[in-house]
Amino acid sequence: MFPRRRIARGASGTVRLRLPEQERELLRAVCVEVRFLLDDNPDDPDLHRLFPPGHADPERAAEYQLLVRQELLDGRARALATVERTADRTTLDADEANAWLTALNNARLVFGTRLGVTEELDLARIAANDPREREIGVYAYLTWLQEQLIEALAGDA
Repeated sequence: MFPRRRIARGASGTVRLRLPEQERELLRAVCVEVRFLLDDNPDDPDLHRLFPPGHADPERAAEYQLLVRQELLDGRARALATVERTADRTTLDADEANAWLTALNNARLVFGTRLGVTEELDLARIAANDPREREIGVYAYLTWLQEQLIEALAGDA
């Protein structure tokens, strides 16, 4: 689907990025979109999977959200900011790579929720004229990139 690897293990624990400019721009745009939802639309249904209920009982779930939501928001915002700040780099250190992994996963969860992604959904079988074409393409790209980052980070394992 995508032509060549964009992320690989580098020397001494670094992660090498080989992203064309248009992919770097896409990543920055995705970060802006997710941050906008987090900052300005915290009740948007696309964020549902980023803040799962901590308990089946609604009252306890609300207490859980009061305890952890701000910490989760802060962590997600830091990860997005790291991707935005380092999107033009050719290498990432371990902390930056882990922030990228967090941001990619969070963005995938947002787009996956928006698309109604389930295990049964076959993205390859969706028609090219589907109105969700952009989001499907972004979701597929983020998935592909996240897989490469996981492989690069697991390189020492």
